Amino acid sequence: MIKVSVTSTAVRRMTGNAKATGKPYDMSFQDVWMHLLDREGQADPYPTKVEIILPKDKDGAALFYAPGEYFLHPSSIYVDNRGGLSVAPKLAKAAAPAPKSAA
Repeated sequence: MIKVSVTSTAVRRMTGNAKATGKPYDMSFQDVWMHLLDREGQADPYPTKVEIILPKDKDGAALFYAPGEYFLHPSSIYVDNRGGLSVAPKLAKAAAPAPKSAA
């Protein structure tokens, strides 16, 4: 699984009209840090900053991720309409570490 760290709730919003169709759009983005592997399967020494598109609630408001540790949910990966592999990041909260017992 790919570990993802969220360090800020800052959101960037982009609105406008699509050039091709003229339809309005409204998208919100949030920066996250992904802990990735290199081509040989070795962990990169530092996380990579990635900007993800945020989901919206039923009223159209962006649902940002609170600071914390997450994993890329398996439903983030799908086959697109051309048969190619695509990713639409969805984050799942990582389980909190078990409390250490006093010895």
